[in-house]
Amino acid sequence: MKYTDVDRIYQTLPRENIPWNSTTPPDALVGLVQNGLIQPCKTIDLGCGAGNYAIYLAGLGFDVTGVDSSPTAIRIATEHAKQKGTTCRFIVADLLGDLHEVTETFDFAYDWEFLHHIFPDDRETYIRNVYRITRPGATYFSVCFSDSDPQFGGTGKYRSTRIGTTLYFSSESEICNLISPFFSIRELKTVNIASRFGPHRAVYLLANRR
Repeated sequence: MKYTDVDRIYQTLPRENIPWNSTTPPDALVGLVQNGLIQPCKTIDLGCGAGNYAIYLAGLGFDVTGVDSSPTAIRIATEHAKQKGTTCRFIVADLLGDLHEVTETFDFAYDWEFLHHIFPDDRETYIRNVYRITRPGATYFSVCFSDSDPQFGGTGKYRSTRIGTTLYFSSESEICNLISPFFSIRELKTVNIASRFGPHRAVYLLANRR
């Protein structure tokens, strides 16, 4: 997805019509916290959007920074956190750039259904950035659309959505090959994910920085 498209979406669509903008944290993320696999620590939410999940974690004692390329999304996230009385930092930055705006390193990094917005030619750049801003041993959690899912009327790797974006649907082997040079994989599996617009299949990754 082009970054300009993201900001256009936040500017023009009602928040309830933005597919990924859910105020309820996903079960997979909640499960990591409730099972003690992730405990309060310095955390970065990559592609944080309106900041819903960052605010959820901050409410549990996590020290959270959210990053998104959309200035409109970051403005919404900042206002939302203020309304909730929650302390989060939100930064506008290009996640495929040099991320000079991010001056800290983190114990936990996650991107929730964000990686399918990044096409294969740019994915190594992105993962190198995740590697660079995390500490040795840090946990990385990622969930993205699986190519085994029938979403958007097809079985191809590239699929167009009803809001005018194009997404890339991944296999487990692709994610493994992308991640393995930088992170040790703890879990890699295809799971069913519930959402406001119906269930879908996704590749679930839990890894540790080398």
